[in-house]
Amino acid sequence: MIEIKDLNKIYENGYEALKDIDLKIPDGALVTLLGPSGCGKSTVLNIIAGILDPTHGDILFDDKSVINLHPKDRNIGMVFQNYALYPHMTVLENITFPLTVGDNKIKRSEANKVAQKYMDLTYITDYKDKKPNQLSGGQQQRVAIARALVQNPKILLMDEPLSNLDARLRLSIREEIRDIVKDVGVTTIFVTHDQEEALSISDYIALIDDGVIQQYDIPQNLYLEPANLFVAKFIGNPIINIYEMRKIENSLVSDDFSISLDDFDKNRFKEILDKDKYLIGIRPEHFKLADSGIIVRVENIEMIGRYMILHFTLDGVASRVIADSKLKINKNDKVALTIDYSSIYLFEEDGKRVY
Repeated sequence: MIEIKDLNKIYENGYEALKDIDLKIPDGALVTLLGPSGCGKSTVLNIIAGILDPTHGDILFDDKSVINLHPKDRNIGMVFQNYALYPHMTVLENITFPLTVGDNKIKRSEANKVAQKYMDLTYITDYKDKKPNQLSGGQQQRVAIARALVQNPKILLMDEPLSNLDARLRLSIREEIRDIVKDVGVTTIFVTHDQEEALSISDYIALIDDGVIQQYDIPQNLYLEPANLFVAKFIGNPIINIYEMRKIENSLVSDDFSISLDDFDKNRFKEILDKDKYLIGIRPEHFKLADSGIIVRVENIEMIGRYMILHFTLDGVASRVIADSKLKINKNDKVALTIDYSSIYLFEEDGKRVY
């Protein structure tokens, strides 16, 4: 198990990059550090690797602190965004290189046998005699993964490994990455800003913002049970619709619509609603087209394939609803919407979730 305890990082200029980070990562798990640029996710990874020192806190591998260990003594493998392959070496030479240098080097023939296992696993055996400039981006990434795994690391660290690839290739490679690390059984920490990558490959996701873990959970819970407003807005595509509401007696009221609190599932309330203002979050799939309800004008239509996204304005907020693409709806049509009350969210103005 990897355990991160009370991790802080403050730079000389006073910038606090990490604030009291606590994480427990089970053996063999694939955990993604997710968040916007500059949130601190790569800083966490670099401290785990030993590239950066924390200002405060500890990192434990199997209950033993590694804070004072040199990176080479932590038994980790790393894969970076730029792959960092040696251009003058073949694929085989790149993969065997870590095994043929240093105090623990082994014979070239033995290194080749070990490399063969990981070339087979990453589907690059046919390219073993090629140089990196003869490979596609996806093939280079597989070489980088094989090289990281060839030393049989306890932990694999991957920092934005797919960001240089085109969208279609990212889709196929991320599926391969999950298969590879699960086959090997290596504990993996994956850094990305792409929520789709995180949701598709992870056992657990730590969503970070401004150096603070906002939620650490299984992927579906970040979508279905967001801990706060930031999580609800960051996770989900199309993005969630957020509206400012005033609490008047037993209703939530805005300029364009109102809803009765009697329609809410009483079991989902996390506390008594004693504030004057709240934010309601409605995902695009939780608006429903109906014969009557909230009337909006369709301003734009995105055809996605089996469904379409209808754009409209409600309460001055650019909003979206997902609809069946077979429906006969045109731009400027007026449609009626109802709300699925069992699936919406309610937040206080500071972002705290209360429903």
